Amino acid sequence: GAEVLTGERTLLEIAVRYGYSSGEAFARAFRAMHGVGPGEARRAGAALRSQPRMSFRLVVEGSSSMQYRIVEKGEFRVVGKRARVPLVHEGMNPAIAEFIRGIGKETTGRIAALSDQQPEGIVGVSDKLDESRAEGTELDYYHGVVTGADVPDDLDALVVPAGSWAVFENSGPFPQALQYLWRDVFTQWFPSNPYRSRTGPEILRTRLSPDGARAEAELWIPVEPTAS
Repeated sequence: GAEVLTGERTLLEIAVRYGYSSGEAFARAFRAMHGVGPGEARRAGAALRSQPRMSFRLVVEGSSSMQYRIVEKGEFRVVGKRARVPLVHEGMNPAIAEFIRGIGKETTGRIAALSDQQPEGIVGVSDKLDESRAEGTELDYYHGVVTGADVPDDLDALVVPAGSWAVFENSGPFPQALQYLWRDVFTQWFPSNPYRSRTGPEILRTRLSPDGARAEAELWIPVEPTAS
C-alpha cells in the first residue's frame, strides 16, 4: 500500500515485486485489503490499512491494523501558545494539562478562529523532541492551530516547511489510545513501510467524548521515502 502511494514504481512493477502473477491479481488482492483499487488509491491518496509484521513470542503480536494516508502539504504555521514540558509515555501529562488550563477562553477562541486548513481546529503539537524519546526528556508543546494566517503579536508561531506527512487515525480510551498510537507508529508502522521520519513537529488532533473518557485522534507525522 505504501509503495502504491509513493508512485515511484508502476503498479505492474509492484505486483511482480510481491509475487503476483498479473496486475489484475494484485488489484483484486489490494481491493480486498483496502476497499479501493490501487489505481484509485494512487490518484486520490486514499486512506489505506497498514498490517504490521507478525512476531511470535508467548503471544502473537502485530495482529492489529491501523488506518493511514500519505499527505503532501505546503509550508504552514502552527500558531498558539507554547510551553516546554517533559515527555510522559503513559497517562495524563500534568505539565500539559496545567499549561492548557492556564490559557484563557478568550485566547483559546482567538486561536481557534485562525484555523484555516487540515488538520482543522485546536491541535497539540510536539516539537524539538529528544532523539531518545526517553521518559522525562523535554519538548516544545504548542496548543494551537495549523494556519496560513498572520500571527498576532501575543501568540507563538512555528513555521513548518513543505513536505510529506503520514496521517494515522484511531479511537479508544483517553489518553492511553493516543499514546499507544504514537508507540505503534514508531515500533510497527515504520519498520513495515518504505518511509522514515524526518525532522519536524508531530501534530495530534483530538476530539473527546462528552465524559472525556474516550477520544478520536488524528496523528500527523512528518515522513520521507526511504531509499529504494
